[in-house]
Amino acid sequence: MSFQKRLKKLRLNKKLTQQDVANLLGITRQAYGYYESETSKREPDLASVKKLAELFDVTTDYLLGRTVNNEINNEVTVAGQKITLSPEELKLFEELKKNPVLFHDLASNPEQKIKELIKLYKMKKILLEDDQEEADGFGELED
Repeated sequence: MSFQKRLKKLRLNKKLTQQDVANLLGITRQAYGYYESETSKREPDLASVKKLAELFDVTTDYLLGRTVNNEINNEVTVAGQKITLSPEELKLFEELKKNPVLFHDLASNPEQKIKELIKLYKMKKILLEDDQEEADGFGELED
């Protein structure tokens, strides 16, 4: 699927007008319309691509056609099985992939194990934030 078709599909799924998206990007409706036009060669700049990906809860890679397994339902393939993640889970999954040691033993029930890893990551993040808040609350301690 082309960039233009993906963009239009995402916009329609969010029930937004071209004017709505143009306002977000700070451009005219006509300029945005060129982004969705199959016959136009006009493309958004990098900052706009990032804003669009954030607005539509997809990766920039998906918008640019670099990946096909990040459709709107956020399906990914793990250990040969397709699993569906929420947009938030997908973002966390992308972070977790940077640490491949966490992915041993995914062959049995990969969806459950990926979701467990995501929960652990969220818990770690919450605990670290709580620790930081407590540390900030004590001020400096004397020896």
